[in-house]
Amino acid sequence: MSVSAQAGDLVQLQGSGFRSHLVRLEAGAVLQTHRGVIQHDDIIGQPWGSMLKSHTGQPFYVFQPGLADLVRETKRTTQILYPKDIGYILMVMGIGPGSQVLEIGTGSGGLTTAFAYMVGENGKVITYERNPAAQNLAIKNLTKVGLAERVEFKLSDAAEGFSERDLDAAFMDIPNAFDYIALAKQSLKGGGYLGMLVPTVNQVSRCLQALKHAHFACVEVCEIFMRYYKTDWERLRPTDRMVAHTGYLIFGRSVTQVLEDLFAGTEEDAA
Repeated sequence: MSVSAQAGDLVQLQGSGFRSHLVRLEAGAVLQTHRGVIQHDDIIGQPWGSMLKSHTGQPFYVFQPGLADLVRETKRTTQILYPKDIGYILMVMGIGPGSQVLEIGTGSGGLTTAFAYMVGENGKVITYERNPAAQNLAIKNLTKVGLAERVEFKLSDAAEGFSERDLDAAFMDIPNAFDYIALAKQSLKGGGYLGMLVPTVNQVSRCLQALKHAHFACVEVCEIFMRYYKTDWERLRPTDRMVAHTGYLIFGRSVTQVLEDLFAGTEEDAA
């Protein structure tokens, strides 16, 4: 990896605060921002971490974008998953280089981006979406960040099932995930991970029942909160807002048989 930004690189220009821009460098191109114009030629050759200024004198840092940056900058028409949730999903479901992952509900492609980033060049993400407009936006988003080649986009309703088999993991971000748990299981290898995000406790209850009937074990339900702190060391305190509840995460692993009392335990029992 070059120590400086080069033509063809995806660059994050970080302004003051949390406002940033993702741009693919192209000789002679121009970036228009509300803080001034930046010539791509002025970025090319700049060391990573250096600072440059727009024509109005506004400063920007030149960074290589991380995964969280790619997800946050996803152009969206609907709500995407937050990095706080995505990080836990990737860890629990063991998504890494070479993984074969099924995604049910592409949306704008925020989670698709994270999956594609993590599976590497030897992995694959197969993502299903029934809305053509949403799928087209997701394809544009993944193409912009150079990850579309790792993804197979399928335009289909989840009710029609999934043709893939022996995959490592599957994730659902759709309103009635409980209706498709049995279908998703057919695409998983033995011990494969299934995850889903649902917004209400009523849906959690229905998902838990469906998971038991479809023979999933090691089931867990959680929600994740994140609180930032002001970075003034003389007045260190939490920020006024926090990223609180965004949805309930549910995970399970595909097995051939489920113990009858597996879903009756509590955290206290496990302790």
